[in-house]
Amino acid sequence: MRMPFLSTAALGLVLAACSPGAPAPTAQAEQSTNPTRGAPVQQSDPNKSNAVPAFPEQTRAPEARTNVTLKVETLAEGIENPWGSALLPDDGAVLVTSKAGKLWLVAPGKPKTEVTGVPKVDARGQGGLLDISVGPDFATTRSVYFSYSEDRGDGKNGTSLAKATLSTDRTKLENVATIFRQEPAWQSTGHYGSNLEWDSAGNLYLTVGDRQRPEPRQLAQDINTHIGKIMRLKADGKPAVGNPFIGQANARPEIWSYGHRNVQGAAIHPDTGKLWTIEHGPRGGDEINIPQAGKNYGWPIICYCIDYPGGPIGEGITTKNGMEQPVYYWDPVIAPGDMIFYTGNLFPWKGDILASGLAANTIVRLDLDGEKVIGEERLLPDQGRIRDILQAPDGALYVLVDDAGKVLRLTPA
Repeated sequence: MRMPFLSTAALGLVLAACSPGAPAPTAQAEQSTNPTRGAPVQQSDPNKSNAVPAFPEQTRAPEARTNVTLKVETLAEGIENPWGSALLPDDGAVLVTSKAGKLWLVAPGKPKTEVTGVPKVDARGQGGLLDISVGPDFATTRSVYFSYSEDRGDGKNGTSLAKATLSTDRTKLENVATIFRQEPAWQSTGHYGSNLEWDSAGNLYLTVGDRQRPEPRQLAQDINTHIGKIMRLKADGKPAVGNPFIGQANARPEIWSYGHRNVQGAAIHPDTGKLWTIEHGPRGGDEINIPQAGKNYGWPIICYCIDYPGGPIGEGITTKNGMEQPVYYWDPVIAPGDMIFYTGNLFPWKGDILASGLAANTIVRLDLDGEKVIGEERLLPDQGRIRDILQAPDGALYVLVDDAGKVLRLTPA
């Protein structure tokens, strides 16, 4: 995967790696609520050169520069491959997972501290301790949920979901119980999915990848498996009421939608309450989707992509009756980690998508008009592989950098 060219606006960012409280170098730049629009963000030629978008601006939307200069502070470092994060509602501290199987508590102005009690994880390849979320009832129960790759024996593993209680002193997980397991398990070390997202009704969406290999890839179309699916679960890990395949023969009742490759990012739209997801493609075909109950999102039948060796995926088609089109796609890929809808007031991005780009080494901002992408901007270059992004209560952004092992705090300069 090739790293896209970074926009002029992104090159103007001022970056600093400093301890909490220490001054960071800054530069002045105007913040504009009316983005300057032009040609698409400069990037390499598409891998699937013959692909025709299904509608205008489904890909390569105009670049929309907001000319925001960022102040960057390092809140924590020395975290091996940070993966997921969750804001604690009591004081704004953040739980941060390390792919290696450790959990950390990070708070501005304080040293990071380890939270013990994490079960053993299978950290080979893309596996490990993955996403984390606090329960909707955290204030009374201190419940925490996390996804991880679990060894199932005979060289097999799978995405699992656990529930625990965070101790009152925030030093350990107690009452840890695994409440959902991906079936079937598989001999693979990739494509676990693993994003966690709560809806307003208290249901938990869990994404599960296609497990990367050619054989399980096909199971993304089989609703009698969890592979390549999005689950919608109750807080106890059981199927949520109203799921589309409850009571249907040869179908898993936990499934919400299917035909997914490897969804690692998701967010609930702050106005509509709909689930939006961001998904990895191979060479091309990273996607934004709005998964609906029982709908088929096409993988591996349709894709704006080619396979890693260079040939087509299946028949190499991009559309098919009965299969949903992405809201937006990238070719070449950004390798998306997570996404949020920005709802704060510090930046002029209210309502925009902010997505972390592992291959792009940037934050990717998408300007929306309803459910249509009308602009794109690249932010925060030169910090490394951006894995996760989280909005703080004051509107600042917390960003996890995979290869640098850091948690960054972003504010306007």
